[in-house]
Amino acid sequence: MSHPFLSQDPLIRPHRPMMALVLGNTMLSTVPGISGAGPTPEKTLLTPILDAELVTTGAITSVPARPNTPTGCPTPATITRSMVELTGIAPVLINAGLAHTPTVPCLDVYGRPGGDPRKEDAVPQVAALFERGETVGRLLSQYSDFLMLGECVPGGTTTALCVLRALGYEASVSSAFAKNPLGLKDAVCREVLARIGETGAGEPLEILRAAGDPMMPVAAGIASTYAGEILFAGGTQMLAVAAVLKALGKRVPRLATTVYVRDDPSAGFVRTVADVGTAAYFVDPNFAGIGHVGLARYCIGEVKEGMGAGGALTLAYLMGHEPGEITRKVFDFVSKYA
Repeated sequence: MSHPFLSQDPLIRPHRPMMALVLGNTMLSTVPGISGAGPTPEKTLLTPILDAELVTTGAITSVPARPNTPTGCPTPATITRSMVELTGIAPVLINAGLAHTPTVPCLDVYGRPGGDPRKEDAVPQVAALFERGETVGRLLSQYSDFLMLGECVPGGTTTALCVLRALGYEASVSSAFAKNPLGLKDAVCREVLARIGETGAGEPLEILRAAGDPMMPVAAGIASTYAGEILFAGGTQMLAVAAVLKALGKRVPRLATTVYVRDDPSAGFVRTVADVGTAAYFVDPNFAGIGHVGLARYCIGEVKEGMGAGGALTLAYLMGHEPGEITRKVFDFVSKYA
């Protein structure tokens, strides 16, 4: 039985498509065991920069590294890069708050890395970052009629969990690990929610200030002013942004992500999408069937999504590329350095 490449057709055929990726850090990614997005907890802070290099140039150049996880699974950035090569659309990178200076050109909104929400307000500049996001949304509107908006924030599924729960959703979230460290995330989240309870943060941007990461207000700002069609590229983290937009009374974008997020039994993603009142499109690049042992690890639940990978695959499809061509391009790209 063949599976559809896309769970359903969003019926968008963009004339001037654009992709943008909002990069940020949260200090939660340095908590041992919480993030699989880097070889060590400290090095998770570098991941968005290395991903940005790979997506922009086709290689990681600033450190000697291959774009694989420690188990040999190609990173989502390799998927996004392969779609850049296929479609000719290079994403606009937006620095929402990185711990290290990017090595490739980015739009900068002058944020700072998110603090540890168990101890302090995570995003003190939340209002300014939302406004700067609105400015970026107006800017991108001038150059495109369709925006695929994604993110790269290691540790961001944990901030997403805190934000979704603080907004009143019974969420659980995905993980880059095959075995989701749910106990650890829940423990962090309980501490964060207790602190929010003490501070009385109830408004959506107050919740982001207390518990979010810098990507969230920037992405929410962009989505609230972007004039064309918009899809969010990603799973839980972009869903948290969608939930914030709903709470603000603004347009709530639909999402494009991988079937690996949908099929994660620990995440409950489909239920939370319905609770937020939006829709998600799930792309199945058939990584089980193309004969690459590293890519097949996506099918056992490793990595799943990131750096807009599911959105990049979806965008290629919406631009008229055949599923077989898309999957072959990913295979050819990751086989070059495997």
